[in-house]
Amino acid sequence: MSVAPDPDRAAAEPPLQVDLRRVGNVSFLNAVPLTWGFETRMRFATPSGLAALLRRDELDAAVVSITEVLLTDRYDLLDGLAIAARGEVKSVFLAHRSPLEAVREVFCDTASLTSVNLLRVLLAERGSRPPFRPLPNYRIVEDLDAVLLIGDRAIEFSRRPHPHRIWDLGAAWFERTGLPFVFAGWALRRGAHTPALRDALRDMGARGVAALPRIVAQRTDFDLEFRRQYFRRHVYFELGPDEKRGLCRFMDGLRAHGQAPVFEPRFV
Repeated sequence: MSVAPDPDRAAAEPPLQVDLRRVGNVSFLNAVPLTWGFETRMRFATPSGLAALLRRDELDAAVVSITEVLLTDRYDLLDGLAIAARGEVKSVFLAHRSPLEAVREVFCDTASLTSVNLLRVLLAERGSRPPFRPLPNYRIVEDLDAVLLIGDRAIEFSRRPHPHRIWDLGAAWFERTGLPFVFAGWALRRGAHTPALRDALRDMGARGVAALPRIVAQRTDFDLEFRRQYFRRHVYFELGPDEKRGLCRFMDGLRAHGQAPVFEPRFV
C-alpha cells in the first residue's frame, strides 16, 4: 500500500531548509510518522529498493532495514530515531503451517532485508536452519508451508482468513532477549550528509510523532481501530539506550550465525 501524499498539509507546515529530493522513505504504514507532511518532496520504495538506491549513491539518506547499516560499512546511523518494537510488531512475521521445528524451507518477501536476518537468527537459536528462498509472488502465499511477510502485505495477510499460524518476530525477539528490536533507521551516506539534513530528519520525525493522533484519524490504511492500536502498542520511533542494547544483541546473533563482517554502527 503506497503513501498518499497530502500537498495541502505539506504546504501548511513550516518549510524545512534542506532539499529532500535525495532522501527516501519506505512506503509502509509504520514509517509514515518519520516524514509526515513532506511526502511529495522525497522518494519512496521498499526497504530493499531504498538500499539499492543508497548503494548506487542516488540517495544521501533513507529509512532502511537496520541490517543495511550493520552489514555495509558506508553509512552513519541517525541517533534518536528508528522504527522499533518492544514485543509484538504485527507487520513482520513468519506464517507457517508446519510446527516451527518441522519447517523445511522458508520463502521470504523480497522487500525485506532485516526481517530475513532476524528470522535466520531466531530460528538458528532454536536449532533450525532451513534454506531461505525468494518469494516469487504474493499470489501463492497461502499455498506455501512457511513464508516471511513484512509491512502492509503482512498486515493484509493476517487480517484475512488463512490456514497458517503466525510467528510474530517482534514478540519472538522480546521473549528471547527482553529487549526491543530496531527494524529500521535513517541510514546516512557517509560523507554526504550535513548537520542541516540531520536536523531536518529529526524535525520531521518529531512533527510526525506529535501528529500521531492526526495520522491515525486521517490515514485510510486498514481501519481506524487497527491504526490506533498499531501506533499505540506495536511500533514506536525511538533509538535510545534500550534500543542500542537490542542492536548489540542482534549483532551478536548475526555474528554467531554466519553473517560476517558485522560493523559497529556510527551514530550521528
